[in-house]
Order: sequence, then structure tokens, then C-alpha cells
Amino acid sequence: MPRAIEITDKNFEEVIGSKQPVLVDFWAEWCGPCKAIAPVVEELASEYDGKAVIGKIDVDSNPEVSAKFGIRSIPTLLVFKNGEVVDKQIGAVSKHVLSQKLEAQIA
Repeated sequence: MPRAIEITDKNFEEVIGSKQPVLVDFWAEWCGPCKAIAPVVEELASEYDGKAVIGKIDVDSNPEVSAKFGIRSIPTLLVFKNGEVVDKQIGAVSKHVLSQKLEAQIA
């Protein structure tokens, strides 16, 4: 079963350069809402395999990317298309909300 990709400061540009839409979950080990949304992110990784790239980036271990996008509260989920941010969600939300954000970018 496909899993969410682990994104780091080193591989970030490569991951968001994908031809498919990319959902990036900015999270941390100590964040309760991040743990709550984690199973949803993993389900999306499986369901959108081949249609979108789903990844997670630990803000504590990867401060460069987090700073670049001004991530101040987590979880923050950014949707990228062609390397650009096209949608943003701050806070834990339902799977339905995230699915809609991805569907809007899948042409």
C-alpha cells in the first residue's frame, strides 16, 4: 500500500516539481492535531497513488522549508501544482475537504 513520502529540506524541490499535484503535510511529533490527521494523509496517499503525490515534512527536522513558506501553525497542508502553492489548509480537517482540494488540481 502506498505511503506518504517523507519530505525533507533536501528533497523538497524535487518532490514539488512533480507533474502531478502534491499535497504536503507540515507536522511535528508533539502536535496533537497532526497525529489526528496523520491517518487521513496516509489514506489519501493510497487513494491518490498515480494521480497525486502525498508527502509529510517534519517542521522540527526541516526548518528551511517551513521558514520558506511561513509555516507558523501546524498542521498546515499545502497543495502544489507545477511547483507553486495553489491551495492551503491550516488545522486538521476531514478527509473530504482534503480530497476536494486535490480533485480540484487533478486535470
